[in-house]
Amino acid sequence: MNVKHSTRKLTAMAIMIAISVVLVYFIHIPIFPQVAFLEYDPADISILICGFAFGPIAGICVTIIASLIQGLTVSAQSGVYGILMHIIATGAFVLVSSLIYRKHKSKKAAAIALACGVAAMVIVMIPANIFITPYFMGVPRKLVVELLGFIVAFNAIKAGVNAILTFLLYKSVSKLFKHFEIK
Repeated sequence: MNVKHSTRKLTAMAIMIAISVVLVYFIHIPIFPQVAFLEYDPADISILICGFAFGPIAGICVTIIASLIQGLTVSAQSGVYGILMHIIATGAFVLVSSLIYRKHKSKKAAAIALACGVAAMVIVMIPANIFITPYFMGVPRKLVVELLGFIVAFNAIKAGVNAILTFLLYKSVSKLFKHFEIK
């Protein structure tokens, strides 16, 4: 990989991080009034696009950097907890989706990859919430378990909407990244 190619790829990844931060700044919608702190945001879309375009390692790197920037700026109220949970949730989503898509680049494979990524995020966030949330939020584990239905539904809705939007947007956006695509 030459320096010009690397610089362009890093620039494209930085732009996708910036888009992710801007999206979470402007769009955050509570889904369930009972747990209003669980808010939908489309920040994962640009991260998923990056994972599809540049591969799983790039997707994870962008996830970590975007999570840190969001957690230190636009989502600072959630602190380390928010950063950690975003890395776990989005990391699982992006890793599974981009690993599958990397092997078979077609619309059908993209749909399967995104569906598997949604499932991975939902499944990974169950134990993450049960074990991490009580520690950071200072609430009894029993309360988190009682809210697990909302947590699972929230993660399924958030990941599902972001998967659908990524599926609809990726081909158009990927044309901009053709020069950087990993073979």
